[in-house]
Amino acid sequence: MADGHQHPDDHERAQERAKFHAMVDGTPQDWAIIANASMEFGRDLPKRLVSHLKLLQGDCGGFAIDRLDHSLQTATRAFQDGRDEEYVVCALLHDIGDILGPRNHADIAAAILQPFVSEENHWMVAHHAVFQGYYFFHHLGLDRDMRDQFRGHPSFEYTAQFCHIYDQEAFDPAYKSMPLEAFEPMLHRVMSAPKRSIYLRKDGGAA
Repeated sequence: MADGHQHPDDHERAQERAKFHAMVDGTPQDWAIIANASMEFGRDLPKRLVSHLKLLQGDCGGFAIDRLDHSLQTATRAFQDGRDEEYVVCALLHDIGDILGPRNHADIAAAILQPFVSEENHWMVAHHAVFQGYYFFHHLGLDRDMRDQFRGHPSFEYTAQFCHIYDQEAFDPAYKSMPLEAFEPMLHRVMSAPKRSIYLRKDGGAA
């Protein structure tokens, strides 16, 4: 540019792009370009998750603390209890779906985490809303024992423990949580490479 300043979308224009306008016309060269861009985009996932977590700030939903504080408090309790980083990240992100999926928030969090965590941790996040209901469903005219439909599942007690020790306890305004920044390195480590995805090749590389 004449003034020597880079326009915000100069970088986007400089990025190489596929030539096809319909997928049926794609070439290996086109898909190599897309795969490279996808890898770069994937590396920034933790940053996008942090930005989305910040959207939870200020929304209390009637609770004593806002949704971000609840997420931080849940993760802090798990971290201070000696849980591994994958578990702590699950605790941090378990309610990230509250904004876009208030009627199925656990499904959203579980979908985000699924490629990066164990089947047990994924099941825990996916079902925590039903298990958390044990503590309040009866006050709303719902069945607090709804979780019993899963009794006998290998991850039943694991999920019940998460809700009892960490999730349902994490609404204390006086509790001193770790800041969001403290969890960012954990997010990057846990979500640096997917364990399960249709986009993983048999040799373990990402497509």
